[in-house]
Amino acid sequence: MIRRSAALLGALAVGAVGLCTQALADNPLGAYVGAGVGASNVGNNNNYDYGYYGGYSDHDAAWKVIAGIRPLPIVGGEIEYIDFGSGNGATGFYGNGYLYSNASSHPKATVLYGLGYLPLPLPFLDVYGKLGVARLQSNITTYAYTSGYCAPPYSACSAPASYRTDQTDTRLAYGAGVQAKWQDFAFRAEYERISSQFGDPAAFTVSATWTF
Repeated sequence: MIRRSAALLGALAVGAVGLCTQALADNPLGAYVGAGVGASNVGNNNNYDYGYYGGYSDHDAAWKVIAGIRPLPIVGGEIEYIDFGSGNGATGFYGNGYLYSNASSHPKATVLYGLGYLPLPLPFLDVYGKLGVARLQSNITTYAYTSGYCAPPYSACSAPASYRTDQTDTRLAYGAGVQAKWQDFAFRAEYERISSQFGDPAAFTVSATWTF
């Protein structure tokens, strides 16, 4: 009886090892894909198109797609495309209100991240930080109303002159998040931000990933 139990346990152990080995062979790098949505902060804090400094901050919906690997429990990497949505707002006045300006912007970025995970004793929970480089595309249009005094609502003012900036830069990106895992899926909440001379686009998103 004891021999049969030992043989059964041995067979189960060998089977479990075989399954784990097969899983690692199928996906040795822990590759995964995912997508997310959330809320963003979009703005411009360095506007000097018409002889004055000004800035604005606005909020919109953000979305992103993710592909990543996690070859070790505490180390991973991701490539991400994130669209921060569009923002607009007043950027300032010049003189006695005879020049009013507003602007709109729509930042988007492709980001390469390195991820570091805290070694928590909870297999279903991860807390992580992320640091990387972003290829940030900034599309900013500034409108200036220059004919006489312009008061709210500004849509009633004279036709504006416009100035458009389309710029692509390599910028620092960083963030942090937490995720809960269930089978091959993970559900995460995270905050990300990209440094930019036009105002740092940032987003808080919730995402789902699938490890295949």
